[in-house]
Amino acid sequence: MIIDITGTILTPGDSGNHCLGNGNHPLYPCCCDECDYFICCMEIHAATDCLTCTDQNCPHAPLASGK
Repeated sequence: MIIDITGTILTPGDSGNHCLGNGNHPLYPCCCDECDYFICCMEIHAATDCLTCTDQNCPHAPLASGK
């Protein structure tokens, strides 16, 4: 799980659609400007990159999901 300094749970990937810090949720601040995982939400990021990710904090990484 990735939690930023405001306590917001971040879910990178899929253009940030599932992230509470994407600026679309009124109860949570937009965290994209400060996010270390911002590249994972950009359109240039390929979903196949997640298959080789080894970040244990990322919910999409194979090691984090136990795959």
